[in-house]
Amino acid sequence: MASILGIDSGLTVTKAVIFDIDGRVLSVARRRIPQIIRKPRHVERDMELMWTATAEAIREAVDGTGRPAGDIIAIAATAHGDGIYLLGRDNRPLGPAILSLDTRAIDVADQWNSGEVAEQSLSLTGQYPHAAAPSAILRWIKENEPERFSAIAHFMAAKDWLRYRLCGTIGTDRTEASTSFTDVQSQTYTEAAFALFGLEALWGKRPPVASSVDVVGHVTGQTARQTGLLEGTPVVAGLHDVTASALGIGGYRAGVVAIVAGTYSINETVSSKPKVDARWFCRNGILPGEWNSMSISPASTANYDWFIERLCAEEAKAAEQAGESVHALIAEEFATSAKKASSVIFHPYLFGSPFTGASSAGLFGLNAWHDRGDIVRAIIEGIAFNHRIHVDALRDGFSPGTARLTGGISRNPAVAGLFADILGMPVAATKTEEAAAWGAALCAGAGMGVYASPTDDPRDFGEIETIHQPDPERCAAYETKYQVFLELTDAMKPIWPKLQNLASSAH
Repeated sequence: MASILGIDSGLTVTKAVIFDIDGRVLSVARRRIPQIIRKPRHVERDMELMWTATAEAIREAVDGTGRPAGDIIAIAATAHGDGIYLLGRDNRPLGPAILSLDTRAIDVADQWNSGEVAEQSLSLTGQYPHAAAPSAILRWIKENEPERFSAIAHFMAAKDWLRYRLCGTIGTDRTEASTSFTDVQSQTYTEAAFALFGLEALWGKRPPVASSVDVVGHVTGQTARQTGLLEGTPVVAGLHDVTASALGIGGYRAGVVAIVAGTYSINETVSSKPKVDARWFCRNGILPGEWNSMSISPASTANYDWFIERLCAEEAKAAEQAGESVHALIAEEFATSAKKASSVIFHPYLFGSPFTGASSAGLFGLNAWHDRGDIVRAIIEGIAFNHRIHVDALRDGFSPGTARLTGGISRNPAVAGLFADILGMPVAATKTEEAAAWGAALCAGAGMGVYASPTDDPRDFGEIETIHQPDPERCAAYETKYQVFLELTDAMKPIWPKLQNLASSAH
């Protein structure tokens, strides 16, 4: 029976998921990949360890199906976007990979964004530079590690490193190519972008671009021995994980905003024409003539996860020992708090925000009579408010009428309903457990002719989604609270740098 392997390698976990051609999960295996933080703002990973962990996950997933590896007709990978993975002239890793959480290049990006480079980059590439962009990181390496820079033979994205280890070919796809160096109009590499960022020396080292559905190689004998895959299995180019997630929840289409409430606040919509704006990245879509506009920030459910890990550790441990979930307990407290009015507001900026410069999280309106449920509610509302900042930007440019939501907290129907009320639009919450991996698998299936296109999803969405309609009364209440959230944001912008200075001051 035919099956497809989709690989999804995130910032902390790499997953191998085997689907049947109807989209049902047959087997899934996960491995954690440690991050290396040698100094502030440096977030890296060992590239060989990433591959070893992924290979182990693949072998476990293959074994878990109870079927011959030859049933897998194709493989495609997706992984965290941006950041940079480097190979030297021997095609071996040139030092650790630099992840998209890394901010060592913040000064490079800030310098560009305070001058003429910003507007030139926006009009040429469809996006402002940012600290995790390949352009900024490569420029930082050029300025701070010149020997490493001169030794670069290939630069690539995370999923393209996995592709190389799977089948031995070097290259990327259209979605990943557009993270820094493509012309937003032609959707192809342009020497002008390399020159704009002072990276002309890398023009000849750019990875060749394929379509996300192109077969770009076949599993090598060595990889087959490591993973349990069948030698010669086709490997398809795959795509950027933001796009893969939208595809996997059925949200990759015009008129829809796909929302991924994960580590990042990801909000994206597809158009048939490029529309450039400082509030989003206008990047290549999956197929020629498609653009995917993404409005994102590192400010979503990672805030909730931090709260659970740091402030509810004992409850989490007790729940695990009892065979229960701490999230169920927290959901009850959230539901109780949601029945009453609350003045508590949370800025979900523990890891960053949509705003340039310094930022930090904060609780406002907290009084002695508030309890943990009120704080949890404020955190979840703050996450949704931040998503609305991005969704409102996309509504200005593209007027999407509905939203599709995925991510850990969206499994709670009350949270999905809250998103509908805060956004003031219908929100479809899907039951897709492995959205990004399924998006990669759809590309692999399309590459083999199983599906007419990557968007030819065989699943019955009526069976796997719940549509939440906004409630007019709750919408009005949340509108008032959202405006206060924005006023607090404006008030804090000049204070955030002062708070940051306090943290860096000597005592």
